[in-house]
Amino acid sequence: MPGTFRRDIQFYRFCLYGFFKNLRFFEAFLVLFFLEKGLTFLAIGTLYAAREITINLFEIPSGIIADVAGRKRTLMLSFVFYIISFVIFFFSQKFGLFFLAMIVFSLGEAFRSGNHKAMIFHYLQAHGWLDQKVHYYGITRSWSQMGSALSALSGAAVVFLSGSYKYIFLFSVIPYVLDLIMVAGYPSFLDGDRQQARWTMVAGRFSEVFKELMNGLRTRRVLGIIGSLSMYSGYYKGIKDYLQPVIATWALAVPFLVSYTEKQRSSLFVGAVFFIVYILSSFASRYSGHFADHYSRLSVPMNITLAVGLAGGILSGFFYTYELWVLSVVFFILVYMIENVRKPIGVAYLSSNVSSNVYASVLSVDSQAQSLGAAVIAPLIGIFADLFGVGWGIVAGTASLLLISPLLYLGKGDKKNENG
Repeated sequence: MPGTFRRDIQFYRFCLYGFFKNLRFFEAFLVLFFLEKGLTFLAIGTLYAAREITINLFEIPSGIIADVAGRKRTLMLSFVFYIISFVIFFFSQKFGLFFLAMIVFSLGEAFRSGNHKAMIFHYLQAHGWLDQKVHYYGITRSWSQMGSALSALSGAAVVFLSGSYKYIFLFSVIPYVLDLIMVAGYPSFLDGDRQQARWTMVAGRFSEVFKELMNGLRTRRVLGIIGSLSMYSGYYKGIKDYLQPVIATWALAVPFLVSYTEKQRSSLFVGAVFFIVYILSSFASRYSGHFADHYSRLSVPMNITLAVGLAGGILSGFFYTYELWVLSVVFFILVYMIENVRKPIGVAYLSSNVSSNVYASVLSVDSQAQSLGAAVIAPLIGIFADLFGVGWGIVAGTASLLLISPLLYLGKGDKKNENG
């Protein structure tokens, strides 16, 4: 069914939020930046694990604080943490400072994740558009992927011209300042029903929201949706940056721009490939609603995409091992696209099964589960990558999840419940 919501000013604000938020010019080069600094894959995996564990620790409290104290203020605080982390990364040279920067970045992630989605669903509910949530969220998320696409090209240009990875962190400050200002101008009602609570009442409100959250999580269906959604997203977060060394290795094997340095050549390849990746991911997200419309139950596309995505990861690692670079990159791109097809579907499916009062809290539980999965998979792949190479590291990490994926099969349920 085509979307019937109105594309008003707030719709475009939501889109621009995702666009600016994903202008992380460093994102397509983070692993290469760490490798340049002399870190092993295990050390890089450890940094990723530290990031995800920190997110894990602060995820639920940040969601509850957003439901109690206001989503806008919590979201604005997250951008302050991000900006501080970018500055630390710019000046860092040693593992200890990288660790600190990653922790501060994690605080930004924890205070942001789940929060903006809750604001979108609150807005849809207020306007009677909840039945269009897959289409609406899919389109706004597609703008995020467009931001990532531009980010990859811009980051490549910065690296090519400066000859250094560190300046991409400094440039990333600009869009985050713009996002902070834009969120400050969001309508006040998006802060949630509890925005007027006095601080003397926070403890009582905290307890009330926590009880509502626990009641929602007692439902087997909700736990199943969170399990399916978070496992693949956690896998995606843990593995996605390994595409960088795959592309860099491919770039050095191609006799292209041989008069330039290896870093300049690899930066152009990485930027160009990630631009294509995010453009395709943007279309995948935009049309996720149309994909879901082909099924009477949202559980069906969730099950299909989980299996296809993990299979793509295994094939990518296998082809990398045997130096079939193009096929390795193609199947890695499939992993990205699957995440952007299933994310809007899964988030909409989850929101249909919980109270609107605890959207932020339940979505934060989902994000916490993703972080836990990424915290396990990132160092695991790092260990295998150091011992046997990147390709076998990807295969081993993905195969371990494929073995347990049948446990997360989503069975049939009430059709109306699933589609909101």
